[in-house]
Amino acid sequence: MESSDKRGRAYLLVGAIVQVALAVGLAPSAGAQQWVASWGSSLQGLSPEEATVTNATVRLMARSTVAGDRVRVRLENTYGSEPLTVGAAAVGLQNNGPSLVAGSSRGLRFGGSGSVTIPAGEYVLSDPVDLAVGAGQGLAVSLHVPGANLRSSMHRTALATSYLTEAGAGDHTGNVDGEPYTETTPWMHWLSAIEVFSSSARGAIVAFGDSITDGSCATPDGHDTWPDILYTRLLHAAGTARLGVVNAGIGGNTVIRVPPVTSTPGVERMDRDVLALAGVTHVVVYLGTNDLRRQATAEQVIAGLDEVVGRARARGLKVAAATIIARNPTPRGLPPELGFGPEQNARRHAVNEWIRNNDDLHAVLDFDAVMKDAGDPNLINPIYDCDGIHPNVFGYAAMGGSIDLAVFDEELQASAP
Repeated sequence: MESSDKRGRAYLLVGAIVQVALAVGLAPSAGAQQWVASWGSSLQGLSPEEATVTNATVRLMARSTVAGDRVRVRLENTYGSEPLTVGAAAVGLQNNGPSLVAGSSRGLRFGGSGSVTIPAGEYVLSDPVDLAVGAGQGLAVSLHVPGANLRSSMHRTALATSYLTEAGAGDHTGNVDGEPYTETTPWMHWLSAIEVFSSSARGAIVAFGDSITDGSCATPDGHDTWPDILYTRLLHAAGTARLGVVNAGIGGNTVIRVPPVTSTPGVERMDRDVLALAGVTHVVVYLGTNDLRRQATAEQVIAGLDEVVGRARARGLKVAAATIIARNPTPRGLPPELGFGPEQNARRHAVNEWIRNNDDLHAVLDFDAVMKDAGDPNLINPIYDCDGIHPNVFGYAAMGGSIDLAVFDEELQASAP
C-alpha cells in the first residue's frame, strides 16, 4: 500500500477574517454552502536532482473553477523521503504574472500555526481563509520552503507558469508586486488541490486519466485541454459555475500496475486524487492506453477500470468512461515502440466495446469515435493529430465539444438555495 493514499489531517479552524470584493462571478453570500474541489493537480514524482529548492519561496498558479468566499489548499509530501517543513504559506488573487491583486493576500495556517511539517508520504489541508473568489479567477499559492536542496513532490505537465525566488531569498509569501520571483517553472510543486466554500456550486467533476487528460500538446497557460473545454461549455450553459472541474490526469499513467511503472497507477491513487476531494459528484475515467502499450491484456485493463468504476459508484459518484482513442503505428518525434500495432488495437477495441456496453456507467464519452480517421479506425484523424498519440488543440476541442451536457443536467439545473 502506498502511504500517499492516506488521508492527511484536515484542519478546519477559521483563519484571519478579511475579504476582497470582486464584481463578477462571486458566489452569493447567503444560503447553504459547501466545500467543493475547484482545482487540482495530481502529483506524480520527485523533481529532478538539478531542480531543488533552498530557502526560497515558490508562487504556484492555479485557476478556480467555482466561485465562493472561503478557500483552503492541500499540500503534499507524497513522494518525499523526509518530512517537509513549509515555513509560511499564503494565497491571493493573481493579477499579472507573479503579481497579486492589491489587498488579496491571505496568510495560510495549519491547525492554527503559520508553519507546518508534512511527514513523508502524507498531505495536509490548510485552515480556511476568507477570500472572495470568482469562477475562472487565477489564484496564487505561495510557499516558503526554508530547507536546503529539497526535491519537490511535483506534477510535470502543469500547463501553467509558476514562479520562484532565487535560492536563499527567504520568505516572500506576502509579496504583492512579484518582483522577488525572478525564475519560472512549468511544474506544480507540492500543491495538489484547492477547495472553495461555495453557495453556487452543486458539485465537481474529476477528469481521471493519463496524458490525454493531462493535456500533452495543449497550450501552456491556454486552458485548452478537453476538461477545460468541458468546463467552459458547462459555465456558459448554466450561466454560472454549477460544477467545478478538476484535472487529475498524469502523463504515462496506467489504470493498473504494469511495468515499467512511471507513476502511481489509477487504482492506487484514486483515493488521494478523486475520493478525498470535497464535493465531488462526477468522475470521468480515461485510462488504459498506456496499459495496453505495456502489453497488459484487455481483460486486465477491464478489471482495473471495473474496480475504479465500482469504487466511485460505492461513494455515490456518477461515473462516465471515455473510450480509448487510436494510436498511430509510428508516432512522430516519439520512440516508435509507443505506437500501436494490430494486436494492441484488437485489445483496445475490446476495452472500448466493454465501455460502450457497460450498464454500470452513468455515461459513455466516445472519444474514439470523435478522433478516429474516416478511412482507418486505427489512426487519429490528421486534423486532430499532434504526434500520432496525443490530440492537438483542435482534437481536444472536438473531444470536449462532443460531450453531451445532459450528463450533468441534474447539477446544471439545480437552483441556488
